[in-house]
Amino acid sequence: MVDIKSLSLEELTEYIKSINESAFRARQLYEWMHVHLSRDFDSMTNIPGALKDRLKSECSLTTLAIETVQTSKIDGTKKYLFTLPDGNHVESVFMKYRHGNSVCISSQVGCRMGCRFCASTIDGLVRSLTAAEMLDQIYAITLDTGLRVSNVVVMGIGEPLDNYDNLVRFIRMLSNDKGLNISQRNITVSTCGIVPNILRLAEEDLKITLALSLHAATDVKRKELMPVADAYSIKELMDCCRAYFDKTGRRISFEYALVDGSNDSDEDADLLSSLAKSVGAHINLIPVNPVKERSYKRSSAGRIAAFKNKLEKNGINVTIRRELGSDIDGACGQLRRKHKSEGAN
Repeated sequence: MVDIKSLSLEELTEYIKSINESAFRARQLYEWMHVHLSRDFDSMTNIPGALKDRLKSECSLTTLAIETVQTSKIDGTKKYLFTLPDGNHVESVFMKYRHGNSVCISSQVGCRMGCRFCASTIDGLVRSLTAAEMLDQIYAITLDTGLRVSNVVVMGIGEPLDNYDNLVRFIRMLSNDKGLNISQRNITVSTCGIVPNILRLAEEDLKITLALSLHAATDVKRKELMPVADAYSIKELMDCCRAYFDKTGRRISFEYALVDGSNDSDEDADLLSSLAKSVGAHINLIPVNPVKERSYKRSSAGRIAAFKNKLEKNGINVTIRRELGSDIDGACGQLRRKHKSEGAN
């Protein structure tokens, strides 16, 4: 079956021509899928019946089913658990900000990176998502809320750069002016630091924001929190950040999850300041979400404030991630794991 929703407009045009249909049908189909967000071929009213029948027999039109939605009573944040066509599950989050609506999506079912404080990786990697499965998280949320999404963050379940080809395809399709046309400058991709693929990404001529999940300022501490640090040292990462900026002109931001007694000392802040200065990085501090299967605890509010103050005194541009949906299953992978455990009972 042809995964028609993952095809670029150029690829869709070639497919349509290969079945002896006029090229303009590809433009119509692309608009139905990526502008009108159609959930089936029958709803595509200007597509001839014979072509619809052929598409049904030869193509799969990927749609995700909403399994569950948790809505925060505090700020209206919505956390979605989606069922994929093969029965697997992923999570997405819809957040309202003053500057527009943002959706955080997953790129894989599970994750093999093994970060110690993350719920997504506990059961390992099941598989990567297709471009269509990544896109349809946004489409399904748009249809459910009735609100336009203006910002997209690939920071949910999975390591995006471990699903490199589908990620790049997804970005190009999401920002295509024949689709949702979301500016690449409003797309953020978070990575734990797969150096070869960061360097590959630098060559793609994309205008996205790349966020590096750093979480420690020394190799020793980073290895305690993130197994990927065994493969790529902090020096390699900083060299990679500089190369990325030199090629793209886009500065990388550092994501730094504050873990109580692990990476939140004044010394950690000074070391982190040196790294950020060396590559001109902005730092986004994240109070780590508690995960019941893990022993890590978030730093206290006082320690977080002191850490931020130390960075600012060192001349670093720093923010603390605004906590949205704190009354729902906030950490990546928590809702999926909760659903799995309930299904097992």
